[in-house]
Amino acid sequence: MGNQVALMVLVDIQSSAKFSGILRLMFARLWLWSTPGLEFYKHMGSGRNGGFSFHPSATHQALFCIFKDIASAERFYKTSRLIQWYRAHAKEFFSVKLKTYSIKGQWSGFVPQITVDAPTSGPIVSITRASIKPLNCLQFWSKEPAAESSLEQTSGCIIAAGIGEAPFFRQATFTIWESQAAMDQYARQGAHQAAIRASMSGNYFSESMFSRYQPFDAFGSWKGRTLG
Repeated sequence: MGNQVALMVLVDIQSSAKFSGILRLMFARLWLWSTPGLEFYKHMGSGRNGGFSFHPSATHQALFCIFKDIASAERFYKTSRLIQWYRAHAKEFFSVKLKTYSIKGQWSGFVPQITVDAPTSGPIVSITRASIKPLNCLQFWSKEPAAESSLEQTSGCIIAAGIGEAPFFRQATFTIWESQAAMDQYARQGAHQAAIRASMSGNYFSESMFSRYQPFDAFGSWKGRTLG
């Protein structure tokens, strides 16, 4: 198994700082790649209210990073100018470190390492992401509102966020569940199952990744919900 450690950060920026936040979303990549130990990252926006929406949010952002080891992840978290700015200007801030136990697919050609055995109890994290083919965009989004609505109302879902690299075409879902059983129960029923079937049968994606993680060292809250 590898030593990689992932970090997910969700932030709702104060309205007074939203323009500065947009500039960071546009230009932070210029210095992020020089971070020691950083092997992969995605700096993303979100739909309105921190979920999926045709209407982008001016204040919700997400940062997903994978580091070569825990020391690199912790050094970045403590010293990063972007993290420090987020925490100083956040209306709400949430961060969590992650160890990977299941991966299917890839993200911009990158495949994270498996770093831990599947947990037998406790909370788990799911990240699903896809590059949606332009010709299939309308069909995909016609399924999404019902799936998101059922997710937010699902028992066992602790935190959920819809995030993305680009509006409409490159989207991701970040969720924390009370257990693997709770996530599996949601995946097998209702609107989500219908959306999955439609996506697979329609071959909507040019690239996708379905990944599972063991969370640790969580801080803050998202939409009023915390982990731990």
